[in-house]
Amino acid sequence: MSLPPVEIPLGAMRFNSDSQKLEYWNGQIWMQIHTFSPNLNGGARGLWFCGSTPGDNEINNIEYYTIPTQGNGTDFGDATVAVRQGTALSSSTRGLHLGGFDGSSRLNTIGYVTIASTGNAADFGDLSQTCIGHPAGFASATRGINAGGESPGNTNEIEYVTIASTGNGVDFGDMTYAAQGVYGGGNSTRGLIAGGFTPTVLNHINFISIATTGNASDFGDLTQARRGGSLGQSSNATRHIFYGGQTPTMVDTIDYVTIATTGNATHFGDTGTGVGVPAAMADSIRAVFAGGDAPSSVNTVNYITMATQGDSVDFGDATIVISGASGCSNAHGGLG
Repeated sequence: MSLPPVEIPLGAMRFNSDSQKLEYWNGQIWMQIHTFSPNLNGGARGLWFCGSTPGDNEINNIEYYTIPTQGNGTDFGDATVAVRQGTALSSSTRGLHLGGFDGSSRLNTIGYVTIASTGNAADFGDLSQTCIGHPAGFASATRGINAGGESPGNTNEIEYVTIASTGNGVDFGDMTYAAQGVYGGGNSTRGLIAGGFTPTVLNHINFISIATTGNASDFGDLTQARRGGSLGQSSNATRHIFYGGQTPTMVDTIDYVTIATTGNATHFGDTGTGVGVPAAMADSIRAVFAGGDAPSSVNTVNYITMATQGDSVDFGDATIVISGASGCSNAHGGLG
């Protein structure tokens, strides 16, 4: 007597003992998970740029963490300007900070650092328009993407930069909706843009093919409409994590999607306390989230293990109480 077939859940993972490779189920076939081993000069490093301290005081701080370990943040240097409501993205070599509000003006500035070292940021170029309101920032190994935000009204514009060179942003295409306070992430092929507000709070997820140009397409929906979640590429090559957010009250929801497929997000776990606008940074194993509003600004740093599901765990502390910093790393899922 034969047993009925067992349905394999989307995004399930297995170790193939024949190929000695890790694989995931895309809904039709098992796909190999590609990994990479760059020279990270001492370990995967995550950074956060800028943001604000209590009272909306803009800062130019840059702080770093060694993602495979746990511990407190360390001073890296200073950004080119003190701003809040910008975004960040990175290759394995460079970290970029884009746009922001300096207390009186919206900016289109782009600054960069060399992640493996420490020191102050240098000028990279300019975005094609001023941009604040926490746009989505994410990257492949070659291209960085800035999407959505406020310029000065809610925008659906997407633009890109070539990270290895310096220069100005170039038009990429448009999101399916205009919003600020959006999430961003992805792998080396696809970029994801999600959530935000118009001022209605949204549950949309869009995707783009990073190597091309063109408009975004619908991917699916978040488990809960929200804005102002994690700011940075909290992705490995397979999964992207949507951490926290606001509805406008703070939420403790953690969602994930399998980037190579399309479909709705799945509940991953909880943040432990509702938190909005933490800085996000990741390697292939962990996603780390620093600071944010809970509901007042905090210096806590938490992490999750991306291959499993569960609640976030204490990582350490930021050197200051910080809200709305923008995160990046030299080992996220867009790099291999």
